[in-house]
Amino acid sequence: AVPKTRILATGGASHNKKILQVLSDVFNAPVYTIDTANSACLGSAYRAIHGLVAETNVPLADVVKLAPEPRLAVTPTTGAEEV
Repeated sequence: AVPKTRILATGGASHNKKILQVLSDVFNAPVYTIDTANSACLGSAYRAIHGLVAETNVPLADVVKLAPEPRLAVTPTTGAEEV
């Protein structure tokens, strides 16, 4: 995996540990989720706000600094990258 790579899973499938584990193993990266309903919509809203303030050079990190903190859901299975 690329250093500091992580996956942020959203939507209904993000509640399914088995799907998250497959995702983690395939990409050899930890998978994070947030405990917010409609989290995919929330991400889209943050990007829209960022687009509105783009002319002021406000970084996306400043736009989302109050967003819910993602929590680690799963990590890659040891040896999965060799399969």
